[in-house]
Amino acid sequence: MYDLIIIGGGPAGVAAGIYAARKKLKTLLVAESFGGQSVVAAEINNFIGFKSISGIELKNVLEEHLRAQEDIEIKEGARVEKIKKFDAGFLISAGGEQFETKTVLVALGSSYRKLGISGEKQFGGKGVFYCSTCDAPLMKNKTAVVVGGGNSGFYAVLDLLPHASKIYVLEYGDAFRADQIYINKAKKSGKVEFITMAAAKEITGEDFVSTIKYEDRASGETKELKTDGIFVAIGYAPNSGIVKDLVKLNQNSQIIIDHQTQKTSCDGIWAAGDVTDVLYGQINIAIGDAIKAVLNINDYFSALGGSASGGKKSQ
Repeated sequence: MYDLIIIGGGPAGVAAGIYAARKKLKTLLVAESFGGQSVVAAEINNFIGFKSISGIELKNVLEEHLRAQEDIEIKEGARVEKIKKFDAGFLISAGGEQFETKTVLVALGSSYRKLGISGEKQFGGKGVFYCSTCDAPLMKNKTAVVVGGGNSGFYAVLDLLPHASKIYVLEYGDAFRADQIYINKAKKSGKVEFITMAAAKEITGEDFVSTIKYEDRASGETKELKTDGIFVAIGYAPNSGIVKDLVKLNQNSQIIIDHQTQKTSCDGIWAAGDVTDVLYGQINIAIGDAIKAVLNINDYFSALGGSASGGKKSQ
């Protein structure tokens, strides 16, 4: 039986794995892949310790650090299908195998909601962005389009204001849904053009994005905007489905945690990163929360008189 199974290979999961290994907890990390959301970013400028790093480079740095630890097992390319609680702990089903563990740390992050239109996937990281905090500086003196008229969209607008020379905001409905204070700031800038009743239809370009086509839902006409970058900001979907029957979720399906310890409502399950009800979705914060969770898990075992190692597969 493992002391801890970490689910997720993003920055939070990797940080948890490194700290669990340092604390000599018998740990298994299960991940479909490494990197998380940030892997699509062409350039990240706010990760502490690096003036600039691409999402792929950051993924490689974190993964290399994790794999340098001797006291951790890694099962990559496996999706956790089920978590079942029993008296002694939890039974994790992943990749056709089952594993027993005393504790679980969920670090599955969240997924950017996608537009699902032609060209979106093709130009991911090549002009289609999902993290304005990371990528707004790339729009210096350029034209940007933000798709989404809620708070997420206007957060992106505010991130872009110091950099972009022109910003278009496309809103599917007939009115913007963001808080008025954000709308007022955007209007005051003089840089932003607001377009309602706009349904994004297609993204085009060559090596990099050059245009976005949208349907004017009032007239039915297809229109086109020239742009250097498109910021998709239509919200997030936390990857919490695997534990929805074990822990309490909020109205947004985020895992509710104790923000001092990262504990969930289920004894033995901790969570960290964007899958939780954390206020700010940032890589640095996710890493810190994951470390906090592992330190608390270690304290949990210390209070029980120490951890029992010797993990094994349960067939």
